[in-house]
Order: sequence, then C-alpha cells, then structure tokens
Amino acid sequence: MHCALTIAGSDCSSGAGIQADLKTFQHFRIHGLTAVTCVVSETAELVNHVHPVPVEILRDQISLLFSSFPVAAVKTGMLFSAGHVRATAETFRSHPDVKLVVDPVMIASSGSPLLEPDAIAVYEEKLLPLATLITPNLPEAEHLSGWKISSEAGLEAAAIALSEKYRTAILVKGGHLDSADCLDILAIGNTVHHFRSPRIATTASHGTGCTLSAAITALLALGHELPAAIAKAKAYLEETLRHSYTLGSIPCLNQGTTF
Repeated sequence: MHCALTIAGSDCSSGAGIQADLKTFQHFRIHGLTAVTCVVSETAELVNHVHPVPVEILRDQISLLFSSFPVAAVKTGMLFSAGHVRATAETFRSHPDVKLVVDPVMIASSGSPLLEPDAIAVYEEKLLPLATLITPNLPEAEHLSGWKISSEAGLEAAAIALSEKYRTAILVKGGHLDSADCLDILAIGNTVHHFRSPRIATTASHGTGCTLSAAITALLALGHELPAAIAKAKAYLEETLRHSYTLGSIPCLNQGTTF
C-alpha cells in the first residue's frame, strides 16, 4: 500500500482541507496520513474561525508519521503562520527523496485570508524551494510573481518566471481567467505543458484546489511522471465537478469513488 501525507487545515464541512485530501487519496487507493495545522470552522460560503494547532504539535505529527510509515509523497495546504511553514520546511529537509506538492493556500474562495501576512516570506524562502511542484491559482500566482495576469499569454509567462524563480515545477491554475474553458499551465524551466478542460457550470468550487493537488500527490506516490499525474488529476477533478451536488444550501464536490 502506498502512503501519502497531507499537511493542512481541518475543514469541518469536509469540502476542503484534510477531509478533501483524504477522500481524494482514497479514490486513488492511497493510504492517507494527516498532520493538522489548524482547525477551521467553515463552509463553502464563509470562514467563521481559525484555531491554529501549536507548532510543536505539528512538528511532532510530521516527524512521527515519517518515522512510522513509508511516505511516498506529501502535499501541503493551509499552513496558516510563519511558524507552521518553518516547522514544515525544517522537518521536510530530512526527507529530500519524498515528492512534495505545495498548494500555497493564501485566500479562501469566500475571500477570507488563510495565511498570516508574515508567513509569505517564510514560504518563499524556506518551503517553496523544496517543492517538487507548486500549484498556485491565478491570484496566488499574481502575488508570487508581482504582476497582473489577465490573459493566457500572461499565465504562461508567470508560470515560466515562477519556475525559474523557485527552480522547480510550477502549475499555474487559470480558472479565474475570463475564458470559455479552463487552462492550467505547467512550467518546468522553459518547458511548458498546457492542460485544458471545459468550464463546468457549477457553484461547487470549494475545495477544488485541495482536491487537484491531493490527486497529483496521490499519482506521484503511485509513480506517475509529473505531466501524466497532472492530466489524470485534472480528469478526476472534472468528474467531481460534473457530479457535484447541494446539501441544504451548500454546494459540494463529489469526491467519492463511484464514477
């Protein structure tokens, strides 16, 4: 059995965070491990409260899991503070052969901040250079690159620039662009891969970034090469969006194993 670890926040609505990651790992027949960074009281529509886990508890969770399980790949999601980012990076340096996917979670889809401002510099200095892949959405790519992205050409330029800046692979997600379909661009240095998918009319966007990065992590743990892992992960995400549903007034992704 292959193992993957998610280092992220707990979403009580189970649409994002470690809950979404575990459901995605299960779909790909991966044994999922979790190191919780914070407990978040949220739904797809709002974030009520964020309660951070003490940094030493996070550090102990990660160390214990690495010493107890054959972890093949790791993804990070909501890390919340500079201390959490630093502890994650310091622990991971001891495991350079493990694939690391960094989803630089900064802002919730509801608009609520999910990363303290002083954590961004630590992200860039300590964690991003260790990544196998970084998966920013368009607003996060704008923040990391320092320029406005308003076109597919700008999306590609940002992906290449960020890959060169952090010396690793970058998948810039273009779902926020005003376009007929969704274009994500993978840059590995100057080598670029385009991944297009139809824009699906649904309000169930909560947790899409978590789900995509978790699917990529699972496929890397299974031994897939990066471009193939991204293609398969995007196909999985498309199906979760096509099979989305509503509970009460809350739109939800279908992250099950039935399709």
